[in-house]
Amino acid sequence: MSKRRIWNPYTFFLGLFLLIILVLYLIAFQVPVGKMAVVTTFGKPVRVITEPGLYWKAPWPIQEVYHFDGRINVLESKMEETYTRDGKNIILITSTFWKIKEPLKFFTSVGSKDAAERKLVSLVRNYENGVIGTYELSQLINVNKKLLKLDEIQEKIKALASEESEKTYGIKIIEVVLKRIQFPQEVTQDVFERMRKERERIAQKFLAEGEGMASDIKAKADAEKDKILAEARAQAKRIKGEGDAEAAQYYDIFSKNEDLAIFLRKLEALENTLKSNSTIILDSRTPPYDLLLGGYLEKENGKKK
Repeated sequence: MSKRRIWNPYTFFLGLFLLIILVLYLIAFQVPVGKMAVVTTFGKPVRVITEPGLYWKAPWPIQEVYHFDGRINVLESKMEETYTRDGKNIILITSTFWKIKEPLKFFTSVGSKDAAERKLVSLVRNYENGVIGTYELSQLINVNKKLLKLDEIQEKIKALASEESEKTYGIKIIEVVLKRIQFPQEVTQDVFERMRKERERIAQKFLAEGEGMASDIKAKADAEKDKILAEARAQAKRIKGEGDAEAAQYYDIFSKNEDLAIFLRKLEALENTLKSNSTIILDSRTPPYDLLLGGYLEKENGKKK
C-alpha cells in the first residue's frame, strides 16, 4: 500500500523565502557610508559607486563588487635617514594623510589599501629626500622662528607627492607632516653648540639694548639734575639778593646808630652763650657780659656827651 504525500505550505514558503534571500544576496549589494565600490564584469571594471545605498548587480561570477574605504587614512613611515644641504644627516618619521580620489584608477593601479600604502611610502620618501636636501639644518631646527622652514618643506613634499599620486594611483595626499626629527650623536652636539651660540647672541643683543636704555636713563637723569641745580642756584641767588636788600636796610639803620648795633650784637652773643645753665668766670667788664652791670646805657650815654 503506497503512502500519500501531504503538501505542507509552511515548508514551501520557508523554502521560497530562503530562495529569495539567496537570490538577493547574489544580485544586491550595499555601499555603507564612508565607503565606495567598483563593479566588474568578468574582471573588467564597468561601474564606480561613491554614494551610500543599495545597488543591484549580476550574480557571481558575472559581476563582482570591490569595496574601498573613502575616508581619510593615516600612513606613518618608519625611521628614514636623509641629508640636508649642509651635509648633516637626520632621521625622520613622517605621517601622510591620504584618501582615494578616483576609485577606478585606484582599483586598476594598486587594487588594495596595503598595496597603496607601500606605493605611498616610497613616493613620499623620494620627494622628502629631494626637498630636504635643498635646505640647511638650521632651517629645520632653530630657536629663531623666522629662520624655520618646516611648514614650507612639508607643503612642498605634499604638493609634489600628491601631484604624482593623483596622476598615477588616483590617491589624493591631504597632508604630509614631519612628525619626528632625530639626530645622530655628532649632529646633536653640533645642534646644541649652534643653539648655545644663538642664545649667547640673543643675550648680547638684550645686554646691548639694556646698556643703551641705561645710558639714555642716566643722560636724562643728569639733564634733570642739572636743570634742578640750575633752578636751585637761581632761586638761591634770588633769595640771597632779597636777603642782602633787607640786610642793607638794617645796615643803614645801624650805621646811623652804632651804639644800638653794638648793644644788639652783645645782647645776641649773651643770649647764645647763656642758653643753658652755665657757670662763667670772667671780668665783669668783658663784652658782652658788661651788659649785666647796671648803668651800662647811662655810661655809654655819658661817653657821648
